[in-house]
Amino acid sequence: MEKRELTCIGCPLGCSITVTLNGKEVTSVTGNTCSRGAIYARKEVTDPTRIVTSSVRVTGGTAPMVSVKTKEDIPKSMIFDCTNALKDITVAAPVRIGDVILSDVCGTHVPVVATKNIDAAE
Repeated sequence: MEKRELTCIGCPLGCSITVTLNGKEVTSVTGNTCSRGAIYARKEVTDPTRIVTSSVRVTGGTAPMVSVKTKEDIPKSMIFDCTNALKDITVAAPVRIGDVILSDVCGTHVPVVATKNIDAAE
């Protein structure tokens, strides 16, 4: 049996959670005070994912960069692939919150969207 210690990020409490595994099967989750903790812990040890935030260049805008994020979480192992895919992207102003900057990042079927408005420079 393997035990993994996690700090839960499912809610603001930050519980210390212990997950017991038998191979790849979760046999128990302890230490969580809410059900979100158990769900988070099981997912984190079997299929960890993350939302990726970054920025891309903007041409013709009131700011040189716009913040972006993946619309959904992607496999944790693909974070660096995602950031590398974004490093050479440039978008033209205006940019609006929710605009799709990249429709399918690294074959995940997850779009990258703008998280800030950037107006066109006058």
